[in-house]
Amino acid sequence: MAFLLLLHPMKSILLAIAVFFLSGTAHAGKTLDAVRERGQLACGISTGVAGFSASDSKGEWQGIDVDVCRAIAAAVLKDPNKVRWSPLNAQQRFTAL
Repeated sequence: MAFLLLLHPMKSILLAIAVFFLSGTAHAGKTLDAVRERGQLACGISTGVAGFSASDSKGEWQGIDVDVCRAIAAAVLKDPNKVRWSPLNAQQRFTAL
C-alpha cells in the first residue's frame, strides 16, 4: 500500500475503494439465510427510550433503533415492515441474544 502514497490523494482514495469492493464477495452466512427463510427480521428494542425506541400514540414504534431495523429489513427482505418487534429491558437483552 506504500505505492498509494505516491499517487494524488484523490486517486489513492479511489483506488483503495476499488480494491475494497473488487476484492471478493462476502457471504453473511447462516443468520442472514435464516432471516430470509423466515421472511421477517426479529429486532430487540428498548422499552420506551425516547429517541431510540418508543411507542407513539398509535402504538407504532418510533426512534433510531426502530429506523435501523426497518432499514435492514428493507435491504434484506425488500420491505421495511417485515419486522417482529421484541421490547426488551436491560436484563433481558443478553439472554435474548
